[in-house]
Amino acid sequence: MPKKTQPKKTQLKPNVSAPVDTLFLHPMGAVEGFTFDRSVAAVFPDMIQRSVPGYSTVVAISGLLAQRFAQPGTQLYDLGCSLGATSFSMAQAGTQDCELIAVDSSKAMLDQFSVTLSEQNLPMPITLIHADINTIKIERASVVALNYTLQFVAIEQRVKLLQKIQHGMVTGGVLLLSEKIQFDDTSVNELFVELHHDFKRANGYSELEISQKREAIDNVLLPESLQVHRQRLIGCGFSRVEVWFQCFNFASLVAFK
Repeated sequence: MPKKTQPKKTQLKPNVSAPVDTLFLHPMGAVEGFTFDRSVAAVFPDMIQRSVPGYSTVVAISGLLAQRFAQPGTQLYDLGCSLGATSFSMAQAGTQDCELIAVDSSKAMLDQFSVTLSEQNLPMPITLIHADINTIKIERASVVALNYTLQFVAIEQRVKLLQKIQHGMVTGGVLLLSEKIQFDDTSVNELFVELHHDFKRANGYSELEISQKREAIDNVLLPESLQVHRQRLIGCGFSRVEVWFQCFNFASLVAFK
């Protein structure tokens, strides 16, 4: 039996000079709603590593899932790509004749993504699109990533977006969905919120930073329960939905077409 050829791996160059997130370090008075502007883009790698438990694992496994499920001649999508961590991980799958389309509504994020992309030599081309993910077409998709993105979409728009993704996928395609979640049991929800805050404290965030960031994110990031996510995905036409990772109030699912 011939030995299976493994796709060549390209190691993303670490940004050793990434600034430390101090955006909420000092008292702000009236805290404005969180936006993905240039100040956030500048510190985003540090911010998300110190704020989202398991983030590096989710990014790495997104690449492994893309390697398994990407089909030749199809397109891969990273919706809400931010600085491109998931995009780079998926592009390393190196599946023949595939293209990865990375979409984000933040020009600041895409500008920085573009600089990093110009320094890489990847086995799969990446096309950057500055747009609202609700407005773009999804076509011939075998893998679609929505890592920590759906939570920023208005709840009333989520069904339409997921239906569009499902309709634009080829048979055997998968949707990778990572989200901050909430729990129906109030005591359980409060416990996991506190554990998440413990995680932030352990990563050097002060009580003021945690409090001000939470105020900024309220009414901007709208979490839902795992049950709601599962039921909606099945209702949108996906045949099966499985949770492959969870840490405190963050979870990652894979939905199969």
